[in-house]
Amino acid sequence: MVGGPYFDVKLGRKDGLESKAHKVQGNVPMPNQTVHDIHGMFKKNGFSLREMVALSGAHTIGFSHCKEFSDRLFGSKADPEINPRFATALKGLCKNHTVDDTIAAFNDVMTPGKFDNMYFKNLKRGLGLLASDHLLIKDNSTKPFVELYATNEKAFFEDFARAMEKMGTVGVKGDGEGEVRRRCDHFNNLNV
Repeated sequence: MVGGPYFDVKLGRKDGLESKAHKVQGNVPMPNQTVHDIHGMFKKNGFSLREMVALSGAHTIGFSHCKEFSDRLFGSKADPEINPRFATALKGLCKNHTVDDTIAAFNDVMTPGKFDNMYFKNLKRGLGLLASDHLLIKDNSTKPFVELYATNEKAFFEDFARAMEKMGTVGVKGDGEGEVRRRCDHFNNLNV
């Protein structure tokens, strides 16, 4: 729908019987974590550094709330490496984020509705929205993959598709541990 690669999604995967926000902590990367910490999460699920960077490319679509990156914009710890024009625009957008926590910015300001490799091109220009995004171009272990994907969309698409298929095999539930959801818009026991 947004131009990204095709990948198989295996049918019949069971979802948990309940969803609890407190169980997310430590299992989903946070916007201010280091590359080392994020890779640790991926590594424990069998993902390589290259796969982690490819999956980070999902940030080519979607948005993030200002509270997730405002520390890069305001105060004494403002990030001097963020593109100055980008920072000015984000400061204007997020100036009231403490009053209205629904204010958000696109993760990819150049092509926000298109799944492409612009996210990686943006990182090279200081246009990474989240601190964790920006670190991908700064860290010597991940920088080669960012540079590859910025110049070779086909490589990004192929690696992303393979990593997404692999993601679908992580934490598969056995009998009695979950359910195959008949409706994806209805969550039993959702407690967030």
